[in-house]
Amino acid sequence: MFVAIGTAAKAAKKGWCILVDEVQYLKSAELAALIVAIHKVGQKQLPVIFFGAGLPQLAGLSGDAKSYAERLFSYPKIGALDKVAALKAVRDPIRDEGEEIAEDALNEIFAITKGYPYFLQEWGFQSWNTADDSPIDDNDVKNATASALKRLDEGFFQVRFDRLTPKERAYVIAMAELGKGPYRSSEVADQLREPHSKLGPRRAQIINKGMIYSPQHGDIDFTVPMFDDYLRRNQD
Repeated sequence: MFVAIGTAAKAAKKGWCILVDEVQYLKSAELAALIVAIHKVGQKQLPVIFFGAGLPQLAGLSGDAKSYAERLFSYPKIGALDKVAALKAVRDPIRDEGEEIAEDALNEIFAITKGYPYFLQEWGFQSWNTADDSPIDDNDVKNATASALKRLDEGFFQVRFDRLTPKERAYVIAMAELGKGPYRSSEVADQLREPHSKLGPRRAQIINKGMIYSPQHGDIDFTVPMFDDYLRRNQD
């Protein structure tokens, strides 16, 4: 199908762009089929371009599905915004509405969110609704934090936590109890008082569900910022 569409696009002097989000949830056979299709259109020099987005384990999953995937794709890391971009992302929409936000308020939002795009949106939204007048100041942001955390806890974080089994929940709670990550897998095993050798399958299942990832061999961390804070807030 990819070759047929690519051939038609070439004949029409057009291009075809495919965008797929959450690629890490594709089954191995599905991911392999996608890689083979992209490889074929590349070999035939057809005007097809593919953008896939996913969690950090995506590069490894692609390599497992087809060994040549590491040569076929580039894997740029897209993470949190730096401070300049983060402040602009909050400030510009406010200015578009003819209002202002103080610099200390912007700094407060960045300090809380660490530049994570969705959290910037949430704190910007709640700060706007909390403020009585312009400019929005740091007290407005501080007052908005309770509302922002409540929405995240009841939606964004809770949905992820609900996908875990009781034993998987115990694993991520043990991670959070260790403080901020990354965490050594052996330290989590010690926290759970279970043999490290028996926890591999459980850890792999949590990775497959997109809750955690391995930034380097032997280390694990949460895929979403502030998830550890959520666990500590709600598992007392």
